Amino acid sequence: MILFPAFLKLAGRRCLIVGAGKVAEEKIEGLLRAGADVRVVAPEATRRIRELARKKKIRWDGRAYRASDLSEIFLVVAATSSPSLHAQIYRQAQRQRVLCNVVDDPKHCDFYYGSVVRRGELQIAISTGGHSPALAQRLRKKMEKEFGAEYEEWLKELGKIRKRLFAKKITPERRRALLHQLASEASFEKFLGRKQGKLRV
Repeated sequence: MILFPAFLKLAGRRCLIVGAGKVAEEKIEGLLRAGADVRVVAPEATRRIRELARKKKIRWDGRAYRASDLSEIFLVVAATSSPSLHAQIYRQAQRQRVLCNVVDDPKHCDFYYGSVVRRGELQIAISTGGHSPALAQRLRKKMEKEFGAEYEEWLKELGKIRKRLFAKKITPERRRALLHQLASEASFEKFLGRKQGKLRV
């Protein structure tokens, strides 16, 4: 099966996590970074998840999962230790047309979590279609060395210049050529040179 690569806009969307252990923590943090409205259902929760609930960054219902929990949910992640519960959640999510990810169970997933390199707004996601998460992690570590923290600052600069170019009265062809020139390796090298010059001053 060929997967369709996409970056979802989750700001304000209701997302459900079933389970509140260490694995769930990681999934919750990712959803919060994307601005999702996160609800967690689990009888017990880690200290970190309880803390997020106290700060009202998430809603935690300290009880067992119910089918009604999927009502008006955009996306659900099942992260418990029960395969039978995971299968149940997946079936119910399919009926209600809710996107579902069951941790470590590709058969019960509508989408997979990629191994991601993050440099501010720059995100490079790597997927092996569930065949080898270990390979995805190795490639991520390799790319983290290639794409350093300086890319975050450079991307912010590119974004500001892009806005200015769109405000100018120039042809789309000219604008496109300038944007590609700005995103070139040579442009990046000039940015690094300017940055190093500022540091020396």
